Amino acid sequence: MAMSDSSPSMFSATDRFAASSTSVLLLVGRILLGWLFFVSGYGKLMNIAGTAGYLTNLGVPAPELSAWIVAIVEFALGAVLILGLATRYASLVLFVFVLIATLLAHRYWEYPAAQQQAQFNNFLKNLAIMGGALAFFVTGAGRISIDGRMK
Repeated sequence: MAMSDSSPSMFSATDRFAASSTSVLLLVGRILLGWLFFVSGYGKLMNIAGTAGYLTNLGVPAPELSAWIVAIVEFALGAVLILGLATRYASLVLFVFVLIATLLAHRYWEYPAAQQQAQFNNFLKNLAIMGGALAFFVTGAGRISIDGRMK
């Protein structure tokens, strides 16, 4: 993947490093983002009753079924991102998944004043995750991935 060297010359070493390390950096980024969802999904799978209870409190319809769907989707998204399998598709699903989760669980403006800052931070974190998902949608998985091996 070619990168344009649009930075001032004092940053050219950084540009060269980014260009020469793209595949490794995409792998690290995928592992970091995927691990978050892999571990979270695993935790939900190991405590499906707790997940269903949480979804019940949020007013999610069919919370028991929704708990299984959420847990499996998180676990699977984490795994495919780490592996770099169907990365662009997984990134779009991740974007939509996190958007829905944000709108359901992190409406910070509805929380008591003492909890608003923490919920606002979670809201912002989810926006950053959505940005990462969009970045992987654009870049793909990179060469060090199942997607890269299949090309």
